[in-house]
Amino acid sequence: MKSLKPYSIPFTGLKLGKHLFDFEVTNAFFDEFEYSLVKKGKLDCQVELEKQETMLILNFKISGTIDLSCDRCLAEYPQQIEVEERAIAKFTDEDIDDEEDMITLSKNDHEINIAGLIYEYINVAVPFVSVCGYEGKTEYCDIEMLDRLDKLASGEEPPSEDADPRWDALKKIK
Repeated sequence: MKSLKPYSIPFTGLKLGKHLFDFEVTNAFFDEFEYSLVKKGKLDCQVELEKQETMLILNFKISGTIDLSCDRCLAEYPQQIEVEERAIAKFTDEDIDDEEDMITLSKNDHEINIAGLIYEYINVAVPFVSVCGYEGKTEYCDIEMLDRLDKLASGEEPPSEDADPRWDALKKIK
């Protein structure tokens, strides 16, 4: 987790008011998260931290590209994403369970690590269905795979020689 240390913002020496921080999110960032949906990407993250006496307000603007696999042709392609989110960190010594969006900081904390928030915001921005293009209209699309899928769907593809004969009865239903 040493590579996530640069994603910490020390707030103890900051004056009250707004402060801007820029972070670069690269493949090394995603390598730190074992089960991440995103494995590769290049994004810029701008964080506007507004320091108040009792809380920190963090406004995130994340933009760039992540590499995804197309759900249709299985080709890898770059997906553009834009994320704008807000997080609030409150200084308190008691745990606040009611507020899921609220981060609690003790009076002894002197920095906040935002790597988990950045990771979460990027993964939530991943489209539910990832498609690189329609009918081979992009340079990333695997046209051979699309042609094969079309043949299989239309029944033009000959059955393989080692096909299980138990499936023949189901093919007749179709």
